[in-house]
Amino acid sequence: MTRRPARTRAYLILLLLASLLPACATFRPESGGYDTGHTEEGYASWYGPGFHGKHAANGELYDQEAFTAAHRTMPFGTLVEVTRRDTGERVVVRVTDRGPFVRGRILDLSRGAARQLGAIGPGVVPVTLRVVATPVEAARAAGTAYTIQLGSFESMANAEALKARLEPHIPGLRLLPADAAGGVRLVTRRYDDYRHAKKVAGRIRRNLTPGAFVVVENLP
Repeated sequence: MTRRPARTRAYLILLLLASLLPACATFRPESGGYDTGHTEEGYASWYGPGFHGKHAANGELYDQEAFTAAHRTMPFGTLVEVTRRDTGERVVVRVTDRGPFVRGRILDLSRGAARQLGAIGPGVVPVTLRVVATPVEAARAAGTAYTIQLGSFESMANAEALKARLEPHIPGLRLLPADAAGGVRLVTRRYDDYRHAKKVAGRIRRNLTPGAFVVVENLP
């Protein structure tokens, strides 16, 4: 049996999630107003080589060939179906970053997603966005949970120092690899509910450290 490349398998999972989740839904607080079925029209651009391997706004390392995108305000983890209005080509992406900050553009696609949409050459294309899953819906369907990232470090000593300072206030802190180059992330325990994790992250930002934010964590 031929084994599909990891990025191909990941994209097939996105498509499966998009097909299984409902086409419309009532308002959910974790959606930030971007409920399942929400649509937008505008222009999409793409970004790649200059950001590949660097941290996206949600804390992940940006992979320019993965099917991800940047949006100004959609919650991280939202699944979005992007349809190119002039050709009908479609791609499903996961929001992991912030942008684009250019008037008239509503989405910045990864290079892999832009290639799927036929947008590499034109650079900017007219699109319609449709939310196919909120972060909670996507995480539950994919078998994932939530954690709160408190910091990302190149130095293990700096990570351990922050862990020692915060541990008396936040039980269950963990140090996880940030990337293949040896970075490390300081995160909390796992949470099954996005809303709960978001509230905890807000309290941590107000009272302990300003860099706390919720990220999706794959379950083993």
